[in-house]
Amino acid sequence: MRAFRMREWLTDPVLTEVDTPEPGPGQVLVRIGGAGVCHSDLHIIREFQPGQMPWELPFTLGHENAGWVEAIGSGVAGLEPGMPVAVYGPWGCGACERCLQGVETYCERPGEAPVALGGGGLGLDGGMADYLLVPHARHVVPLPDGLDPVTAAPLTDAGLTPYHAVRRSWPKLTPTATAVIIGIGGLGHLAVQIVKATTAARVIAIDTRAEALELARRLGADLTATPGEGVAALVRDETKGLGADVVIDCVGSEGTLALAVSVGRVLGDLTIVGLGGGTLPVTFFGVPFEMSVQTTYWGSRPELREVLELAARGLLHIEVTRFSLDDVAEAYRRLEEGSLTGRAVVTP
Repeated sequence: MRAFRMREWLTDPVLTEVDTPEPGPGQVLVRIGGAGVCHSDLHIIREFQPGQMPWELPFTLGHENAGWVEAIGSGVAGLEPGMPVAVYGPWGCGACERCLQGVETYCERPGEAPVALGGGGLGLDGGMADYLLVPHARHVVPLPDGLDPVTAAPLTDAGLTPYHAVRRSWPKLTPTATAVIIGIGGLGHLAVQIVKATTAARVIAIDTRAEALELARRLGADLTATPGEGVAALVRDETKGLGADVVIDCVGSEGTLALAVSVGRVLGDLTIVGLGGGTLPVTFFGVPFEMSVQTTYWGSRPELREVLELAARGLLHIEVTRFSLDDVAEAYRRLEEGSLTGRAVVTP
């Protein structure tokens, strides 16, 4: 089968031929219908140094995956060949307290996981291929009726990650509240919709690109703005001088973190989702009083089911640009140059 593989660190991946895997006991082989192209992969390709992560090369990229069950190993129940499924990306040990809660992103026994601090496409073979071997059936989630794998694939990360960020702030997203979403890209355009679909809060979307702001308006944002001088004053004017109750930064750069603090409200939440490499100095007067600042990594298996259900009910629209597996390198090139709107999905 074809697979887009990392063979050396700090080197472009290569589309090559490898053997099609066969599922062993408890395992599931998924025929890929869609694999999302994620900005995190660019960090792996361009920045990860040898020895930085406990991962061995080579491995196939692609951690946002959906498709159809191709074959199951012995002992697997509840899944049948041909069934449309999504794949929960982080693969933990399955036995620690966090894994038992379905939060395998925070596995507390990484040495007992299939790969430490990773999963399919993150240290082990992922879905930028014709087939994906999933090491345990619990990671395979049947799709709700009406949801196809191409739509579902980016939801496993680009949908799940902002959903988790929004969900943990639900108590603050009341009908009188305002949420600011910074960065209306693959994750941000879904964050706007998740706030609108699950709460009654107003949404202000901020991005440098006119096309991204137009997308945010189409998806329900109440107000859009470009970053720069005056945007913090605009947000405060729109919130009667109080600031945003919840700020979700889908960029995470030095500038966006400073912006996030400038628009945040006392007792508000700031959740950093983007991996832009920025830092946020925290001093007594450096952030609004009792603003909670947190980072998140993906979400839980139960939350993935909830995201898929929202999409199946038509409450989430995923802006998708399709690429064939033969054109996967072009998809990453366009992601790197910033010319994609929404999410790129590779469809073998």
